[in-house]
Amino acid sequence: MPAVLGLNFHHDTSAALVVDGRLYAAEEERWSGVKHHRSTRKGILTAPFRSLDWCLESAGIGPEDVDTVWAAPMRPNPAAGWWLTEEREELAALLPSPLGNRLRLLSHHTAHILSAYLLSGHDHAAGLVIDAGGSPLGSDFGPGRERITGYDLRLDRIDRIHQGMPLVVPSAFGPRRVHSSLGHFYRNLARRVIPPGDEPEGSMMALAAFGDPRRYGPQVRELVRLGDEGEIRIAHPMGSADSTTPLLIGGRAWTTDNVSDSAEADRADLAAAVQDVFADSVVHIARHLRRLTAADTLVFSGGCALNSHLNGNLAADSGFGTLFVAPAPHDAGTAVGAALYGWHYQLGQDRLPVPADAAWGPEPGHIADTAVPPGYRALPGLGEALAPTVAALLADHHVVGWVQGPLEFGPRALGHRSILAHPGHPGVRDRLNAIKRRAVYRPFAPAVLAERASDWFETAGDPFMNRVARVRPSRAERIAAVTHHDGTARVQTVTADHQGLRRLLEEFHHRTGLPLLLNTSFNRKGAPILRTAEQAVHAAAELGLDALAVGDTVLLADHVPDPRRQLLPDTRKGWRR
Repeated sequence: MPAVLGLNFHHDTSAALVVDGRLYAAEEERWSGVKHHRSTRKGILTAPFRSLDWCLESAGIGPEDVDTVWAAPMRPNPAAGWWLTEEREELAALLPSPLGNRLRLLSHHTAHILSAYLLSGHDHAAGLVIDAGGSPLGSDFGPGRERITGYDLRLDRIDRIHQGMPLVVPSAFGPRRVHSSLGHFYRNLARRVIPPGDEPEGSMMALAAFGDPRRYGPQVRELVRLGDEGEIRIAHPMGSADSTTPLLIGGRAWTTDNVSDSAEADRADLAAAVQDVFADSVVHIARHLRRLTAADTLVFSGGCALNSHLNGNLAADSGFGTLFVAPAPHDAGTAVGAALYGWHYQLGQDRLPVPADAAWGPEPGHIADTAVPPGYRALPGLGEALAPTVAALLADHHVVGWVQGPLEFGPRALGHRSILAHPGHPGVRDRLNAIKRRAVYRPFAPAVLAERASDWFETAGDPFMNRVARVRPSRAERIAAVTHHDGTARVQTVTADHQGLRRLLEEFHHRTGLPLLLNTSFNRKGAPILRTAEQAVHAAAELGLDALAVGDTVLLADHVPDPRRQLLPDTRKGWRR
């Protein structure tokens, strides 16, 4: 029974285990309650102890049964080259000895790209990783990290064919190399556009839909120069981690301290320009990879692959026939990529099947009778009546917490730890933004029956909610709660083998004629997606949800009528209206 463990000790600490062809994966934040599981002390490494223990326990094995362990180095030590002995020893010391003795390192970007490629189902693909920074590049590149990396990917080899090169800038001590980062560029400008308290990158992407990119576009384009062979040059320091230097655009100095002084319309115009320049830069690199590899498929990972607006047009704009975005493109996904690397390339095992979603984590447990909070009542043991009961609640425009089956891995709720609502009324969107304390301009995503998606959207979504699609204009009014200002929606397609959401979508479609639901993550502002039934009960009461479904039990707020009165028994199909 082969077993391979992948770990991420850095930002978004996580563990992934492949045993006998099955993937177990979880993020440490879901136990700690600290988003991204960030340490309060910079540079401190922590092992994903609770997610690692869960993986081993769920697979029914012990540390001694693991054949090999893989992780990605991140410490800046360029003199040591790719394989950082000091960091390997430091990481190994954090693990039980059987695991520490078997620990090996591969590059951060290689782990990122394999979390996409080895789950894509494609044999030959170009690979692209763009993020704030990855593993050290070595002394020949200066004191820098991976920023932009391109690959030619095949089942029998991984070829690194493109690497973002450093920019040489003057300093008081002579010329020095600066590794520009599109990830830092987007984040830096987001912090000058989005007030503190809101997630910068995602909020700026949403705000961009309300802006005119032409107003500040020429000045933003001066910051990013596109060269031959996919080269990118970002004016220093906007491509670095420096977020303090004022940005001089439009006759003003944009800083992180004066964001709230700018009118929202001005900030939207700058956001639109940044989004356009960022997207053009990624397309420029992708076109270069298309020429180098002649592949028809592009797989994309790294933090910048979370930009769903970019992803909506990336394949078409760069000449690829297909785009596959990693189910978890953020840093936690490197644990998955590391485990899959050991499974396929080291042990020679067949790739895992293409997943319908990323439900690789723990089950939620059950609602105990004593856990029902004041103001709610329990409808237990619904069995086959669960989906039609919840569909009736949603059809009546109630907001429902939905906790079913294994926890999703990654930043998107895919129908296992979700808050669901009717997609047709913008008032629902406004209520949810108030519940989740989000900016009013941020949109919500639809989850749609895969076979019905083309009836409602002109372009494709994906199973992991990683790209926007254009809503058919004739349909937009009927799904106003999930249609963004620019006529797009971040679409999650739900196939027949999706275990968390499929049956409910079918029931909602039967009742309303709408094959889609508004789907957003079940969490409090600034906190990770919740893990357990107990957490869900507390959060539902705190957020004021109308109902909560965990397993086959529904907690119903006292002000909500019992939806079972609308249902009639049908011995062939359970309960229907």
